[in-house]
Amino acid sequence: MELPLAFIGWFFTLASVAALFLGAAMILILLRSGDLARRYLSYSYLNDLILAAVWALGLFGGIGVIRLQPWGRYLLELFCWALIVLLILSAASRLYALKRPDPNAPSVNWLGAIAGITLILIPVLAICAATIVTLRSPEALKAFS
Repeated sequence: MELPLAFIGWFFTLASVAALFLGAAMILILLRSGDLARRYLSYSYLNDLILAAVWALGLFGGIGVIRLQPWGRYLLELFCWALIVLLILSAASRLYALKRPDPNAPSVNWLGAIAGITLILIPVLAICAATIVTLRSPEALKAFS
């Protein structure tokens, strides 16, 4: 399935702006919280910077696709691949965290956990895959040259 280039550009630009804004707001809220939240921020600042860089990649790629710049196609495809990998790793780590090391712990709702992950994972993987297919299509290659 191929998507219109204008939709791809605007979708990823707006989604990246929203993600960057939300991330910045969450960091500001944590900074104004107590000592525990600030300590968490001091441990996770590198992860936060890398995540912001990935979303900035999506932002610049989306802008490049809107402007039909050749570099925008490459940046947005790289962003989609990074998002796919990060989502799969995040889903796997969340499922791994549910494993019960203590036999006395309450049972885990695996159906709910898998359904929750699938609810996010499948649509994002689908739009990323459709974006990659569209950006590699002959029509897109003509538009970017």
